[in-house]
Amino acid sequence: MAYMSQEGYDKLVAELKHLESVERPKASAAIAEARDKGDLSENSEYDAAKEAQAHLEDKINKLKLAISEAKIVDTSRLSTDSVQILSKVEMTNMANNAKMTYTIVSESEANLREGKISIKTPIAQGLLNKKVGDEVEIKIPRGTIKLRIDKITVE
Repeated sequence: MAYMSQEGYDKLVAELKHLESVERPKASAAIAEARDKGDLSENSEYDAAKEAQAHLEDKINKLKLAISEAKIVDTSRLSTDSVQILSKVEMTNMANNAKMTYTIVSESEANLREGKISIKTPIAQGLLNKKVGDEVEIKIPRGTIKLRIDKITVE
């Protein structure tokens, strides 16, 4: 089961709809076009189109599974007492006093450009259940960072 926001769930559903209604017919058309070019045993376009269709179907099946396992979190019921999924955490890197803000989201919603990190990342795991004022040391691939939690909000 994957906890996620309504927005994240809606994006998954929209992507699935797009893949099924737009991309799937394109893949079928590409296969039909390649088939019309003759001998299938030496037709690399046909092989490529079939492979692309297989990748598309795999992606569709993964999306359907993610949607079926999704559990939408009611943000109005979330607390800002401690860090949890969908918490927006403002923190300070104690080594260089740099300010950082991340929202902890499900893996499918993670987007670093938007400041959304997966709950499975080392930073998110190190922050879970911590409170404002807590200082935490978190092991990351480049070593260990020390962060102080300044503020927890839920949007």
